[in-house]
Amino acid sequence: MSEVLVLYYSHTGTVREMAQLVARGVEGVAGCAARLRTVPRVTTTAGAAGPVVPESGAPYAELKDLQECIGIALGSPTRFGNMAAPMKYFWDSTGELWLKGALAGKPAALFTSTGSLHGGQESTLLSMMLPLLHHGMLIVGLPYTEPELFATRSGGTPYGASHHAGAAGEFPITEHERRLCIALGRRLADVALRLARPG
Repeated sequence: MSEVLVLYYSHTGTVREMAQLVARGVEGVAGCAARLRTVPRVTTTAGAAGPVVPESGAPYAELKDLQECIGIALGSPTRFGNMAAPMKYFWDSTGELWLKGALAGKPAALFTSTGSLHGGQESTLLSMMLPLLHHGMLIVGLPYTEPELFATRSGGTPYGASHHAGAAGEFPITEHERRLCIALGRRLADVALRLARPG
């Protein structure tokens, strides 16, 4: 069974819920399983904070998770149009993998959640692409063959799945957003399997 890493940071639980939907899409592809991982919060001095093992939810990611999986779905809430600091801190620690080219050629997909409708969903997805492109990864988006992209009135972009949560997280994930998260996971798993098993 090949695994796709679904790596996320979630402050209020919304991105975690999206990660679970992406994982459902991954696991809907025969021969593929999702490996859910998160990253710890960081302190004001930019060091990792919190317990060594999370009290609940997915385990913290390790560099070996990036190497062992055939693809990566990356999710973070938006912070001023960018990925959240804990996710950036994690990617800043991947230099040894970059030196070896360990992630080159692997597919990756992205997802995010914002407090406001125009709060930087697309710029956050684009900013999360940057370290992945430096690693030589191949970005998998959501094509307009997904009908929900035409129907959504909240989240959903060709750059990746997104959700408009509201300032207080009062808006649940819509049916269109849900379907797009699942479609993203399924599409990533399809591409990853084809790349891992050519022919």
